[in-house]
Amino acid sequence: MIKIYSAQWLVPVSTPPVECGAVAVDGARIVGVGTKDEVINRFPAAEREDFGAAAITPGFVNAHSHLELTAMRGFLEREEGDFFAWLMRLTVARRDHLTAEDLRDAATWGAVEAARAGVTCLGDAAYEGAAPLAALKAVGLRGIVFQETINPDPAQADAEFEKLRAAVARLRAGETELARVGVSPHAPYSVSPELIELTSGFAESEGLPVMIHAAESEAEDQLIRDGRGIFALGFPARGIEWRAAGVSPVGHLARLGLLGPRVLLAHCVRVSDEDIETIRASGAAVAHCPKSNAKLGHGRAPYEKFSSLRLGLGSDSVASNNTCDMLEEARFALLAARAATGSERLGELTAERALRDATTGGADALGLADCGALAEGKAADLAVVRLDGAHQSPAHDPVRALIFSSSGRDVTLTVVGGREVYRDARVQGVDEERLGARMREVREKLAGA
Repeated sequence: MIKIYSAQWLVPVSTPPVECGAVAVDGARIVGVGTKDEVINRFPAAEREDFGAAAITPGFVNAHSHLELTAMRGFLEREEGDFFAWLMRLTVARRDHLTAEDLRDAATWGAVEAARAGVTCLGDAAYEGAAPLAALKAVGLRGIVFQETINPDPAQADAEFEKLRAAVARLRAGETELARVGVSPHAPYSVSPELIELTSGFAESEGLPVMIHAAESEAEDQLIRDGRGIFALGFPARGIEWRAAGVSPVGHLARLGLLGPRVLLAHCVRVSDEDIETIRASGAAVAHCPKSNAKLGHGRAPYEKFSSLRLGLGSDSVASNNTCDMLEEARFALLAARAATGSERLGELTAERALRDATTGGADALGLADCGALAEGKAADLAVVRLDGAHQSPAHDPVRALIFSSSGRDVTLTVVGGREVYRDARVQGVDEERLGARMREVREKLAGA
């Protein structure tokens, strides 16, 4: 049965906005896009729903998240001035205080938050990939779960790689059409060159997408270039012999042969023009996470220079951002870049670009060409955003109203593959009360961590 969704504005992203627009959905696919009258004339027998003063957009794409860490929202804020301490407390708390059930419920609560904010697709990195994979399936979201591998010791690369290979095999047995699996050598500072090369070769042979945190912090840059800094201090006690690469983190990854069209680099805060060209030439993509970068004090990635790259926006974990809201992320990315570059770049740093990066760009960065825009033949992933709030109206232009005035809290409907996963202020098929109670339980467990 075909269903037509209409509203004051249709914002396909791949084409200009349509006033009094509509989109027709048949099963999991979009079969019509245009004015309301045009679409109804094409499908006169279709079921119809009109949302009035609202914008229908592609579902938002969160290109970099960590759903399993949702229970740590606000937990690490005392450590934010010391990235090494932040990472250590996170690692110990997850390992020693959270069970597999805790991580699965935390990931599902994060997926609920995403669905409520109109996010239909995520690129999620996880140490325990089973948790976000179960979460995506429970809520009905699209996404790629990047199973992480972490070990900086070259002597343990082979053993660590075998663990990764076994974990990926288990996860792939649970893949669905919407929820797929990739791999993630965590970061250049936490994974030995040998393990990066093994993971890269495995991904190439298996056709798996790859995600890696890259060029995120000053500490990472110091370690990779010169073998010094806070990350290097603990290596001697662990018997790890670290060899400085003498180049930037991006240059290091290029030397190791990791970069390529299947690869997504998260953050890229500390990148030179040469690094950006290296990324562009390789075909790799970037997930820009401006709020997390700022909150942890890492700096500002040069968003204004990323226009030549395959680029999406990411929230990172709510342990470093506090929310999963791609409209808020897009606004922060745009305004931070405008503040840093001045009025001469305003013509390039537009609301249209920010919305594209939060939808079509994120889908492309994840290698998912089937979603991210409202067009015939595409997957029926869409969101309906109200535009009649006191903080939004009058809305003279839908794209500017979305980016400069709106947030995920204005979303009233989220559809993934033609299925309504969020409507009537509820995520369908999920016991939100139970999950909320579980997060309060986990908060108590973490209180002593």
